[in-house]
Amino acid sequence: MLFTGLSAFPLTPSDESGIDEKAYARLVARLAEAGVDSIGALGSTGNYAYLSREQRAAAVRIAVEAADGVPVMAGIGALRTSQVLALAEDAQRAGVSAVLLAPMTYQSLTDDEVFGLYEQVTRELSVPLCVYDNPATTHVRFTDELHGRIAALPQVAAIKIPPVPDDPAAARQRVEALRARIPGSVALGVSGDWAAAGGLNAGCDTWYSVTGGLFPRTALALTRAAQSGDAEGAVARSARLEPLWGFFRRYGGLRVMSAAAAHLGLATEPNLPLPLRGLPADARRDLVAVLDELDLGTNA
Repeated sequence: MLFTGLSAFPLTPSDESGIDEKAYARLVARLAEAGVDSIGALGSTGNYAYLSREQRAAAVRIAVEAADGVPVMAGIGALRTSQVLALAEDAQRAGVSAVLLAPMTYQSLTDDEVFGLYEQVTRELSVPLCVYDNPATTHVRFTDELHGRIAALPQVAAIKIPPVPDDPAAARQRVEALRARIPGSVALGVSGDWAAAGGLNAGCDTWYSVTGGLFPRTALALTRAAQSGDAEGAVARSARLEPLWGFFRRYGGLRVMSAAAAHLGLATEPNLPLPLRGLPADARRDLVAVLDELDLGTNA
C-alpha cells in the first residue's frame, strides 16, 4: 500500500547539463524490481530543490514509467505557492499516486502561512498528499497543533516525520502524541534512516528511506522485520548498518548516496548540481570500505 512499508527515495543523478535520465530510470527500475512498497521521486535525496520545473516534470514522467506499476510519490516543494501548484499539476498529469510537500522558505514562515500553503494546494489536488516535516533542510518546525490543523485538510493522507528519539519508550510516546492530534486515516512515516527501526517499532506505518533508494533489499529486510512484529530483528539489522548511519549523520544522505551510486557504477560523476560537491577523497575511501564490510553491492 502507498503509505505503509518501505518508501524508497532514489538519487536523481544530475549535473550542470541536466538530469542523467538513463541512469535515473535504471535506479527507479531497480527499486520496482526489488519489490519496494512505493518510490519517492524528487525527495531531498532526489535534488528536487535544484531542478527546474521542466526537469522535475521529466523526472516524474521517467519515474512513473520506470516504476512499472509501483506507486510513485513526487516531491512538489517550491518557494512560492504558484510554483507548488504548477508542480502538482505536472506530477498529476504524469500519473503519480501521491505528492510530497515540504514548506520551502527563504523568509521565515508563520504557522498560518504554512497552513495556508497546504490549504491552497490541497484544494487543487486529486491525489493524496504527504506532509514533509524536515526541519533540517527547510528550517520550518511543525508543532503537533499545526500538524493537526493540516492533517484535517482534504487529500492529506500522510505525514513524514523527522527521526524519533533513540529510547524505545520515548519513541512510542512521540508517535502516540502526534497520532492523538491527527485523524486516524492519516498515516505516519519516519525519516532519518538510523531512526527507522525505532520509528517502525514505535508504530510508524512507513519508512521513508534514503538507503532504500540504493539498497532496497537491505532496507526491505529491516522494514519487513518490524512489520512482522520482530522488533529485536529490526533493531539488530539497524545496528549492523551503524557504520553507514555514521556517514549519514556526518555528511548527509545525499552526498553519501551520490558517492555510493558512483562507486557501484549506477551513476557517473559528477551527479550533484553545483554548488553541491561530493564526499572528500578520504571520506570516499572510508565509505567504500564500509560498503564492502556491510556487503552493500548492486544486489543489496
